[in-house]
Amino acid sequence: MVSPTNFLLHAFLWLALAATAFSLSPNFYHNVCPQALPAIKRVVEAAVHKERRMGASLLRLHFHDCFVNGCDGSLLLDSTSSFETEKNARGNLNSVRGFEVVDQIKAEVDRVCGRPVVSCADILAVAARDSVVALGGPIWKVRLGRRDSTTASRTLADTVLPSASMDLPALINNFKNQGLNKRDLVALSGGHTIGLSQCLIFRNRIYNATNIDPAFAKERRATCPRTGGNTNLAPFDPTPARFDTAYFKNLVKERGLLTSDQALFSGGSTDKLVETYSKNPNVFWVDFGKSMIKMGNIKPLTGKQGQIRVNCRKVN
Repeated sequence: MVSPTNFLLHAFLWLALAATAFSLSPNFYHNVCPQALPAIKRVVEAAVHKERRMGASLLRLHFHDCFVNGCDGSLLLDSTSSFETEKNARGNLNSVRGFEVVDQIKAEVDRVCGRPVVSCADILAVAARDSVVALGGPIWKVRLGRRDSTTASRTLADTVLPSASMDLPALINNFKNQGLNKRDLVALSGGHTIGLSQCLIFRNRIYNATNIDPAFAKERRATCPRTGGNTNLAPFDPTPARFDTAYFKNLVKERGLLTSDQALFSGGSTDKLVETYSKNPNVFWVDFGKSMIKMGNIKPLTGKQGQIRVNCRKVN
């Protein structure tokens, strides 16, 4: 008969192992495939070197993946007879990009590891971090061990992805639903310090907003007419290929490109933080890393949940 002490010891060890198995850790691949993270970094750096905009695109993929049912790689799945791809959702259609780079990363990681051990969800999390670093931004330890979903939901994506037309209360509520607070909202919005947006998304603001610098509005109208030119691109800030604080400096001058950008500095409760970030890059960098880790922890599939996809675009 097992003594109560032995039983408790076994139970404790089992719980400790379970906790290790089911919580994310920066060292998750250290033993299974130590070459995994350097391989991801190589492919990301090459892709960003080839096209600077790709850094912002890869960061956005992780963000749009995590907000829809957690960071589970569901955004990468193509449509099947049983579900429609999240790529067709309002906030994603003709907008999210970088899927070919994710495919390249997956192929390279599986090659160096000898088999599919790294999930597509983890690839998105690491690629987002490596993209930010490649564009001169902060580094943080990505927690790993996510597994991939076996389904996707366009309907949910339509409901939960934040929209460019949201005001501050709507944005705060949207992030709160994901377990993220106001500080996370402002820090993560700072990801718009890199990348570009389409005319269709910011047209309404540059023609109709009152909280906009007139010279800035005029400048943007030059490449975004009232009709047509929907896919014409404009940078979120003057340095779209450099991760810096120019985005926040712009907001203070009422030069935010999207309604949802300027909402962060418009007489509301986040004004002070925007000012802080605009003057203190180090504060922004530390907060951005913390908020990325927090976002990366949204409802991950771990342990025996989900799967490790062989092809990021389809369920095994």
